[in-house]
Amino acid sequence: MGKWEIPPKGGHMDKADGIYFQNMNTKELKERLEENDLIIIPVGSTECHGAHSPFGEDTFLVTRMAEQIAKKTGCTVAQPIWYGSHPYQHLGMPGTVIIPEDVFTAQIRAVMAGLWNAGFRKMILLNGHGQEYVIPNAIHEFEKRYQVPAVVAFVNWPTVIPNDLKDKEHGGPFETPFKHAAEVETSYAQALFPEMVQMENAVDTCGEGYIKGDHVDKGGDVYQKPVPGHGQVGFGPLEIYGYPEGCIGSATLASAEKARKGLEKVLDYMVKLHDDILEAFPAGKVPEKMTERSKEEVEQLLKGPLNGGLSIYSLGWPP
Repeated sequence: MGKWEIPPKGGHMDKADGIYFQNMNTKELKERLEENDLIIIPVGSTECHGAHSPFGEDTFLVTRMAEQIAKKTGCTVAQPIWYGSHPYQHLGMPGTVIIPEDVFTAQIRAVMAGLWNAGFRKMILLNGHGQEYVIPNAIHEFEKRYQVPAVVAFVNWPTVIPNDLKDKEHGGPFETPFKHAAEVETSYAQALFPEMVQMENAVDTCGEGYIKGDHVDKGGDVYQKPVPGHGQVGFGPLEIYGYPEGCIGSATLASAEKARKGLEKVLDYMVKLHDDILEAFPAGKVPEKMTERSKEEVEQLLKGPLNGGLSIYSLGWPP
């Protein structure tokens, strides 16, 4: 597919260039929705990534990806969800902001409701953090509550390219396995926002585990071990005691070039997903047979409150 800017020349979150929904006005939004009513919602986190990478790494990974996809396709990007859900092991780590799962899913559900009410009937939630076990709940809660026609997809970017995130022993490009803030993740950070990565501060650590055997996936679940990385408690210590440096593994081995091929594949896939959704449902079209609401009620909701119809909030509050 098309060429990609790796690394990109900065981000777009504070630019009025048609990429971010929050940077648009009502006239620009109306024009956009007539052409493309798909929005990417980057879902990140704020957590410690060591002395070499920013606390917002997980968020910057998916915003920088989403920006390139939007430039290529003409879709829109929502300003990111900065604070996420975390597994138990992250408790207590300074710089890591942990949102309770019920609050997190409620926030995502509310964001989806607001964006649907704005006219975005197609949404891709692009996840950049180890919370892939929570976000699908929010999507289904949204549809169960509202039963409005929409096309919603959850994409956990490591799942798109598991083989490109593996170590050489398992056919990948890296010297070491995917672990938190180490070689793999830092390589993608260098490929997407090198201006925020300070490799001179990178350190290597050895993660500490308690139980013998190759049971648990160490990061991204790219090795498909029997126990997902976040599917356990007690197999190792809390982060603040086991790896207070904020990194598990060899961050010093990272390089943007190691991430290039995999990153291009992620971006290519996201473009294909976007294109396939809009081919099936062009702007203004929505799927049928996915709600028990009456045709008349759905038509009123699709019209919206400014066009003689109803807002999604007419169905109840809180969202």
